[in-house]
Amino acid sequence: MNLVIVESPAKAKTIKKYLGPDFEVMASYGHVRDLVPKEGAVNPDQGFSMQYQVIERNERHVQNIARRLRQAEALYLATDPDREGEAISWHLYELLKNRRQLGKRPVHRVVFNEVTKRAVQDAVANPRRLSVDLINAQQARRALDYLVGFNLSPLLWKKIRRGLSAGRVQSPALRLIVEREQEIEAFEIREYWTLIADAVKEDKDFEAKLTRFAGEKLEQFSIRDEARAEEIKRALVEAARGKLKVELVERKQRKRNPAPPFITSTLQQEAARKLGFTAQRTMRIAQQLYEGVDVGGGAVGLITYMRTDSVNLATEALDEIRGFIGERYGADHLPPQARIYKTKAKNAQEAHEAVRPTSIRRLPQDLKAHLTADQARLYELIWKRTLACQMAHALIDMVAVDLSAGAGNLFRATGSAVVSPGFMRVYLEGRDDAKGADDDQERMLPQLREGELVDLKAIRPEQHFTEPPPRYTEASLVKALEEYGIGRPSTYASIISTLQEREYAELEKKRFHPTDVGRIVNRFLTEHFTSYVDYDFTAKLEDELDAVSRGEEDWIPLLEQFWRPFKDRVDHTQEHVKRSDVTQEAIEEACPQCGAPLSIRLGRHGRFIGCTKYPECDYTRDLADATKPEQPPAEVVEGRSCPECGSELQMKRGKYGKFIGCSAYPKCRYIEPLERPQDTGVTCPKCDQGTLLKKKSRQGKVFYSCSTYPKCDYALWNEPVAGPCPQCGWPVLTLKVTKRDGARKVCPRKDCNYTAPGEETATPE
Repeated sequence: MNLVIVESPAKAKTIKKYLGPDFEVMASYGHVRDLVPKEGAVNPDQGFSMQYQVIERNERHVQNIARRLRQAEALYLATDPDREGEAISWHLYELLKNRRQLGKRPVHRVVFNEVTKRAVQDAVANPRRLSVDLINAQQARRALDYLVGFNLSPLLWKKIRRGLSAGRVQSPALRLIVEREQEIEAFEIREYWTLIADAVKEDKDFEAKLTRFAGEKLEQFSIRDEARAEEIKRALVEAARGKLKVELVERKQRKRNPAPPFITSTLQQEAARKLGFTAQRTMRIAQQLYEGVDVGGGAVGLITYMRTDSVNLATEALDEIRGFIGERYGADHLPPQARIYKTKAKNAQEAHEAVRPTSIRRLPQDLKAHLTADQARLYELIWKRTLACQMAHALIDMVAVDLSAGAGNLFRATGSAVVSPGFMRVYLEGRDDAKGADDDQERMLPQLREGELVDLKAIRPEQHFTEPPPRYTEASLVKALEEYGIGRPSTYASIISTLQEREYAELEKKRFHPTDVGRIVNRFLTEHFTSYVDYDFTAKLEDELDAVSRGEEDWIPLLEQFWRPFKDRVDHTQEHVKRSDVTQEAIEEACPQCGAPLSIRLGRHGRFIGCTKYPECDYTRDLADATKPEQPPAEVVEGRSCPECGSELQMKRGKYGKFIGCSAYPKCRYIEPLERPQDTGVTCPKCDQGTLLKKKSRQGKVFYSCSTYPKCDYALWNEPVAGPCPQCGWPVLTLKVTKRDGARKVCPRKDCNYTAPGEETATPE
């Protein structure tokens, strides 16, 4: 028997059926080792030696692997085909070797880009050794992240507030978001006007925009106010006398080529634009499609590996795709030769493939019944993009017409028509922040000939205002990270989620806004650790890590080069920068109470304006513009008084929305939620005194906690169900509802794995 190790049970289940009875497949459940979570786990004074320990939750999986290994003749490590996968295999190998559980068994590394029978069997038949270069690159990356985190985070605690942290790649990403916000705040709106002619020929209406007036070409701000626009309108109406003359008709045909197949970043961008998925959600669903889904007859991997920066497609895949296009759409939709794309990403792993279906003949509509709604939507997106990338180009007829309204006055009308749709029959790439009419929609003009006259219905001035650059969406942020070289395909989703988890940035209407804490952290890092949040520095470091993975650089000198200047900067900042230098920002205004300077300060609930003489002077006010009108008085809660001091209760608004608070604040700090917790009637299993109440967290997530809190801190994320667990006897069960499994009764105790079908009473997560 041979033992094969992969990361997940789903992947193990899919691979098992391809390898037959001579192979047993087990899951490591991700990483089995990580750095010891304390200072000194990476020791720069001892050649950057690294102390690892077993991840506690995976110890039992390692023990199970070791037990099965005793009966095995060989060990095959079949984790994902990237640095992270190489590191998972290496850590398991090192752990088994150090525990003397490997013996003399041969250890093979097998790599496949898709979980299909052919790919898996070929990989097992042609194994390689563990790649020292990939392992060293991953160790260097992990060491850098550790050294930055364990040195910058305590500094943030001392200089800003406790609980903060900084990351090597998250910090430049935060800088992108904050700088965009600063651009928006500094943006000065400018007014400008355009003039549009409404014309008609043979009952077909069309529009034309004024491009030249009195012989002068019009620029964006040539017409700045309504008075000037109306003056020009009157002159044009008088000169035109109800007619426009066709001066020039230009016709040309444009080719439009399809977008390349998906890589990680473009998949995340398109899933955000077209499906509304977050980067994390996209990668989670893609992982499921890669590892295998039962589509009737057993599980099969539906897409190739989804963490890639290569746009290559395998020759076999190209042949299959081109054959399918010819059969389904005809030879006119097939280019003479397969399209070969070149990656724009630096140091792309060209040996890898783009994200594609493992077989183009697995049609989305045929798989829909076997997939969840999210899986079906993402698979269809990948399938269409892959198919379109090998189809013929689209042909579009472009028409531009110049029309005169008297001498020296020109309007221009443009139109287009799709002559041959080509790949556009299947797929069209989305765009970020598209404004106005969709360029891809047809806008036809009537047949116009040079020299003819057309009727002028009206000339209308249109007012416009310049707009600031848009805030980042998940799609545009991923695109910016890729363009600047910040992170790599496997890290984009974690960068974005980390910024939100640390509350450095928030998503509002699918746009990133920096929080007050995020602004302060970014200002601290850009002022005192300038080079380490510099985009070029971060990109160069990523390139050097890539060079380590290719065996072109040694990882220890790379760490040395980074560490010494970085540590000196940390020590200097700790000694010479005061907390007030970081958390306060001087403004040119005197305190109305004592005359001392005011500053923008960071408090528990965000930034505010306060007196620099605090605590001698307690003057504060909201950061909002002082010229704004006074807010209406707080709404009084009728018929109720504060249970602690007897004052009126008021409706108030805080960082996390509306709540009820005492009007005597800050002398009395009584508060209560706007919505009273709903009592489930289920007795708390921990204290046996209170009942479990349905509440909402600050982030709006529902949870259930004991009514006697803070005396009893028992809490659950899932809805409690009265009645003991049949397996361990715990007084309550919970109802867990997911899209994959529906409603199930689950024991909330971690050491009990009881689960049974349940009746759904909640919305799936």
